[in-house]
Amino acid sequence: MSWRKKTKNKKDNNSLYLLIVVVFLLFLACINKLYNIQIIRGDYFSDLALMQHQVHSDLKPDRGEILIEKERETSEELYALATNRDFALVYAIPKDIEKSLEISEKLYNFFDQEEMKNDIEHYFKKEDKDKLNKELKDILSFSSESEKQAKINEAKNRYNNLDSDTAWLEERLKKIEEKIEEKKMEIINNYNKILDKPNDPYEPIKKRVDGEDLKDLYIYLSGEDLKRDSLAIKNGQIYKNIDGKESLFTLDGISHVMESYRYYPESEIGSHMLGFVSYSDDSPEGNYGLEGYFNKELSGRFGYIKSKLEDDNDGLIINDKEYKRAVNGSDLVLTIDRAVQFYICNKLDEVARRHGADKGSVTVINPKTGAIIAMCSWPNFDPNDYGKVDNIDVYNNPVVFDEYEPGSVFKTITIAIALNEGKITPRTKYVDDGRLYISNHEIKNSDFLTKGGHGEVDMNYVLEHSLNTGAIYAMDQVGPKIFADYVKKFGFGSKTDIELEAENDGNLANLSGENPERIYAATASFGQGLTVTPLQMVMAYAAIANNGILMKPFLVKKVIDEDGNVDVTKSIQVRRVVSEEASTLLSGMLVNVIEGGHAKLAAVPGYYVGGKTGTAEVASSGGGYGNKTIHTFVGYAPIEEPKFVMLVKLDDPKDVAYSASSAAPLFGEMAKFMLNYYQVPKTR
Repeated sequence: MSWRKKTKNKKDNNSLYLLIVVVFLLFLACINKLYNIQIIRGDYFSDLALMQHQVHSDLKPDRGEILIEKERETSEELYALATNRDFALVYAIPKDIEKSLEISEKLYNFFDQEEMKNDIEHYFKKEDKDKLNKELKDILSFSSESEKQAKINEAKNRYNNLDSDTAWLEERLKKIEEKIEEKKMEIINNYNKILDKPNDPYEPIKKRVDGEDLKDLYIYLSGEDLKRDSLAIKNGQIYKNIDGKESLFTLDGISHVMESYRYYPESEIGSHMLGFVSYSDDSPEGNYGLEGYFNKELSGRFGYIKSKLEDDNDGLIINDKEYKRAVNGSDLVLTIDRAVQFYICNKLDEVARRHGADKGSVTVINPKTGAIIAMCSWPNFDPNDYGKVDNIDVYNNPVVFDEYEPGSVFKTITIAIALNEGKITPRTKYVDDGRLYISNHEIKNSDFLTKGGHGEVDMNYVLEHSLNTGAIYAMDQVGPKIFADYVKKFGFGSKTDIELEAENDGNLANLSGENPERIYAATASFGQGLTVTPLQMVMAYAAIANNGILMKPFLVKKVIDEDGNVDVTKSIQVRRVVSEEASTLLSGMLVNVIEGGHAKLAAVPGYYVGGKTGTAEVASSGGGYGNKTIHTFVGYAPIEEPKFVMLVKLDDPKDVAYSASSAAPLFGEMAKFMLNYYQVPKTR
């Protein structure tokens, strides 16, 4: 009996201990939970509680504009290249739509029919043009000099006469119609998938619909006999006015909401320079170009309103408002000259298409200040509809992003170095054998197969006839080390720090180290074995035009904040690269290149113009060089007091072999326009 009692007591004690442990653990868990709520996550739960008693509303700032002056040099009137504008987001309310297929076809007719037809026609035209370009490139690569021009003319004539070939035209129209019908059914079916949802209250249809187009859409879908000018958009709604009576205009199953978007009035003009704005979580974000580089300044700062809520049984009372105003973004005023920008961008587009180039760019700067006068690239894109591109690589600005071997335009830099070191003069002579050997590598002039050696010639002749051996001779006079140091002083191998995203610094790896090898300095002397950006190249020529002083390039003339405070950009001298005497001598030599050398088509009657051509082979991924070329011309005018320095670059033109026939004449046309535009008196 005693034993059983002890056993029972022991069991009771164990149960009690277990209960105490459980209670203690629960107590610890509660303490831990309270600590977590009150201490660790106290702010979070405090905010949650506060939200139950407060109204919080973000105040959006207006994004700053990107502007240029309307008139030459100085003007009080500004013109927007990037601004903000209200557009409609058109959406469907599928649960209110009875005839979804009928509405789908109407949406196709309104939004897609014309654009889709144009896209398909453009696709076939591009296909024809690509075939022609391939044929022209094959002619340039594999035909003899005597056959080239005749074959090129024959191929072009055949292409230009396609529209007069009745059988070909009928076949082409048939293909276009078949493609249109196929695409039409695909688009209509996609609309119908969206609209045929009986319980769905909301489906977006089209973003960024212009106000006038929105009015036309409402008229078209309603079937009413209305004129556009009888409709008005007020407070985001459409009203119709009939016989002086105004009423709200609504549609069954289709509506809209007005939203502010970034708007670029000139579409493609300057798109690489500007970049674009994307929208994530309703927050605008600048991408590429100026929009990306100055995103913080352009964005401004959000504000807010906070109000405390109280319940008085009859409703909610809002009081104790806390307000922080939104700060609108700053405006950028650019150095770009509107007239020059428009002329040059359109001319580049025309010439790049004519020659079948893969890409192209033109950069114009003021050599005295470093201000960018114009910057155009092709192919471009519409920043209003930036998603509609075949390849997102098109967003990169070739002027600062593309690194390429510049070819013979670099010979000017080599001659400048030797002139400045006093190792040559324009009349210094050497004997050209047409080729030479360095470290078992044969280096030839580009015309060696047709001309052989040129004999005893001077440095003027070297630039005029673009002799590789002459550039090597000039480099040898100063030596690889000094040559490499000067190349860096000219700004190659480092970023210019212009106000644009994604700038590259080029590649001078072959010239690095204490003692660069002669073979690498030799190839670099005529623009091979090193890479540069177009902006670096034009700035180096600008240093020569500016009496030997390298300037820092800039695009933004001034920044104006919301309160009207103005931050003006000052011109910055980077360094003196060569002497005034060397730059003057070299300018005269560059005039001779146009007067008597390869670049006659860059001349402008009545003016002394200096410049240099460059036709560079493009390095192959498998080593060596392929049959693609890059054509460059860099020049400035008038030579006595340069108003501008301009670089023209065309990637792989298909119908001409050398830049003397592509980039040089384009430079000549644009230089003539600019000299007339700036009202520069003729000097000859």
